[in-house]
Amino acid sequence: MIQEYLELLLVDYTLQVITLGTAVLGAVCGMLGSFAVLRKQSLLGDAISHASLPGIAIAFLVLGVKDNNGLLLGALASGLLSAIFIKGIITKTHLKSDTALGVVLSTFFGFGMLLLTYIQKLPNANQSGLEKYLFGQAATLLASDVWLMTTISGISLLVVLLFWKEFKMVLFDADYTKTLGFNVKFIDTLITSFIVISIVMGLQTVGVVLMSAMLLAPAAAARQWTNSLAKMVMLAGLFGAISGVIGTGISASANNLSTGPVIVLIATLFVMFSFVFSPIRGLLFKQIKLWKNRNDLKLMKTLLFMYNLVKDHENVAHPHKIQILNNFQGYTRKSLNRLQAENLILLEKGNWSLTEKGFKTAKNLYTQEL
Repeated sequence: MIQEYLELLLVDYTLQVITLGTAVLGAVCGMLGSFAVLRKQSLLGDAISHASLPGIAIAFLVLGVKDNNGLLLGALASGLLSAIFIKGIITKTHLKSDTALGVVLSTFFGFGMLLLTYIQKLPNANQSGLEKYLFGQAATLLASDVWLMTTISGISLLVVLLFWKEFKMVLFDADYTKTLGFNVKFIDTLITSFIVISIVMGLQTVGVVLMSAMLLAPAAAARQWTNSLAKMVMLAGLFGAISGVIGTGISASANNLSTGPVIVLIATLFVMFSFVFSPIRGLLFKQIKLWKNRNDLKLMKTLLFMYNLVKDHENVAHPHKIQILNNFQGYTRKSLNRLQAENLILLEKGNWSLTEKGFKTAKNLYTQEL
């Protein structure tokens, strides 16, 4: 399957355009999605993508034809308007951000569905094809669309680089940034605006319903691998681009598989893999660390038990029978071997004795407990 896709990619111009478009989309969404994730605005992408639907419908009603650029401009206007509403609700009322996002999402999307229902009853409804914006249709991407996406992605990258320090400061301490004289409102609006632009840019490929996953999944996966913002942004862009390429390849190699949903599923696999195998926050490594800590605790308890047996003896290195440890239920033969491997005890012919290092280590532990 992979070989067939690669061979087809070398000769099929349409597939080249779609692959490049999904890769660019994944990269820019991953990069900008990192800021949404770290700002704890994971629902922002969902709200804005759903809120763009009435803009698409209104643009079609005004234009009367399905002009892709016109529809995306309508989606952009609707998305920016929804972002303004969300910000206004948060700042002017006592409602929290998740409530504001939910209210705007449901209101705009409901209005958009109402307009779609109305459009379906119009004489030229069969020419609209607006329902394709719900789940996306990557096959409709043209070279001009990809060039536009690449240009917007380049501008987004340039803005992130130019305002990197400001974005970083607002992200982690907005109040302190304000005291330094920075225009926090402008910086926050700039971040939100480019997130809206990236969402609108992906509607044709992934669709209204799944666009939020394209924005958040690569960033969520990247967050598991690093504590550095720069590394997270780069990893998220890489995960997004790879998801776009692999998703397009799978969709092109199989029949009746929509590209957008496949891309989102690949991005979700990145998230699941990262949640389990990331050495920093992965569930597997957390469990391994927990087991290690428990074993270390048992080991030190065994050492303390030995120390309490010999601390009052004149010769602390005097051998004792291993059987005497039966009164302590925490020890195992494996723990004894580990203690010997770390030169804390000496095992010889069924006996054990504390080494000088073991005695000092146990004494320090005993003092700390007291």
